[in-house]
Amino acid sequence: MEDEYLVSAKLESLMRCIHRIELKRPDSLATLEADLDVQDILAVNLERAVQLCVDICMHLLSSRGLPVPGTMAEAFGAAADAGHFPPELAKRLARGVGFRNIAVHQYDKINWKIVYDIVWKRLGDFREFSGYVTESMQSRS
Repeated sequence: MEDEYLVSAKLESLMRCIHRIELKRPDSLATLEADLDVQDILAVNLERAVQLCVDICMHLLSSRGLPVPGTMAEAFGAAADAGHFPPELAKRLARGVGFRNIAVHQYDKINWKIVYDIVWKRLGDFREFSGYVTESMQSRS
């Protein structure tokens, strides 16, 4: 029960990040490139969203006694292999780890065109992840 509570709390945090991104994403790349506050809001919330997904994967794996992968990107593949969501989704989410690492360690090197594309074309991946994880938890309880 504690496992479900923890994962549910992380899923709620994930949805808050996505909602915040949706509220603040600009209508154009030029607007994003010119607005430092929006850049910060989007980068931080994308970073958090990726990290939350990794944390959820790691928790799902460890709670089933499965080995914890050596890298954050591998966590998605391992969770997909364990049946929590499809491998195609795992591959898309794993690409987010690269963004997360740049946002955390080399913020000045963020490619804002990539961020713009993510916030307009890839947020559904996080919702899809949330849906599969929720369904997986319900089927196991």
